[in-house]
Amino acid sequence: TSSKRTLRTLFRPAALPPPVISETSPSQKKLLAYHRNKEQQEIINKLLIDRALEVYYITMEETDERDAAPPITELHSTVRKYFFIKSCPLNYLFLKKCVQSNPMIPLQQQWLRSMLAMVPQPLMEGKERELLTEELLKEVVRDYETSMKRCVLRRVLIKPDIRELDALEDEAPLPSLPLGLDFSCTWSNSYIRAKKRIASTLRILHPTMKTLLDFGYTAFFNFLVVDFSGSRLKGPVDYKSFKTDATLSCSRAENEIMSTWYQRVFGLFSQPEALDGVKLDQRESFCNCVAVLISNQVKELLQRTTEAFVKLFDPEDRSRLPLFKMDLTLDENRMEFFPSLQDLEETILFVVDCIGQTLQNVQTVRAWLTGGTETVDTELPAHTAQWAKSMLQKSITENLEGPKEHFKGYVERYGWLVDGTAEERINRFEAEQPSFDEYT
Repeated sequence: TSSKRTLRTLFRPAALPPPVISETSPSQKKLLAYHRNKEQQEIINKLLIDRALEVYYITMEETDERDAAPPITELHSTVRKYFFIKSCPLNYLFLKKCVQSNPMIPLQQQWLRSMLAMVPQPLMEGKERELLTEELLKEVVRDYETSMKRCVLRRVLIKPDIRELDALEDEAPLPSLPLGLDFSCTWSNSYIRAKKRIASTLRILHPTMKTLLDFGYTAFFNFLVVDFSGSRLKGPVDYKSFKTDATLSCSRAENEIMSTWYQRVFGLFSQPEALDGVKLDQRESFCNCVAVLISNQVKELLQRTTEAFVKLFDPEDRSRLPLFKMDLTLDENRMEFFPSLQDLEETILFVVDCIGQTLQNVQTVRAWLTGGTETVDTELPAHTAQWAKSMLQKSITENLEGPKEHFKGYVERYGWLVDGTAEERINRFEAEQPSFDEYT
């Protein structure tokens, strides 16, 4: 009711002062009327504003008196703080959802085509690789969209420093850049500096090294120290002959390599232009680089030969599996295989050791130039030899299951004839002095 009375008072016409009448000209009358009306309007506006504020304050006082609240305590402070903390993450998450729902510029198709243009064509051939390429492109698009959304979000919204907000946000980390790559600054100058440094310190870029690589590729590209791929076509072989063939093959291969590739290598370094551009204080590092390159080439040859030999015993492809002669012998009332299964396994593993002992006396360039005796490290890597023997032992065990079963069945059926059981039965039968019919 008090509010209604106040509103009626607010809209009651205001009392205006009486106009002053005097002898004036028409233009002055108009000017005085204009100013008078303007002053009256300003007075009315001021009264309206004052009365509106007065009504507002009166209404608020009546509301406060009607809904009187208990005195403010520390508990209300805690409640307000709790409400602020709980509502702020929800507001932030709501605004975040609104920002992320805005449309953004999609990844340009020409960018994806440019990426694919840098991939070698052989890596994209085949149905499986086409599917893999499609999955990779989808992953690139997803990473692009995620990064763009987060970038826009960080520019538009400021994340509140509230610990509870981290638990509400379910956000995977952005993909990290490749290790060692930094695109935050221009790379042209650093690239040029690195290129000059590589050219001055990396010996592998020397023209002589390229020639040495060509020699190794020509000599070892289609060459194996031991090649038993045609052994099955020759029929069963004796285990001793197999070991002899492996030894002779390794010896012939080493002589051939030393008389061709090795002679070409040292013929290259016998020419003065082989060391062009190499300073005296850089000769030692240059020779070390040559030794490492020769070592890698020889080790690669030995490793490739070992892998080819192991592949002959692949349990999924027995078309090239070597055949061995095995005799079933009787010695002192005992039946057994000759060679024994253990001897056969040692024969096969002997080939791996024979390959590893080949080309172990290759002289270094520095020793050849200075008359020393230093040799290149051409030893077959230990992990390769261990892997080869492990795979061969597993394959040998699987392939000898058949002979073992054959031997077991033969002994069960006929072993009693040679182990004394048959003779004992005969003697016991004769000692009983049976009749003629029983003998029959």
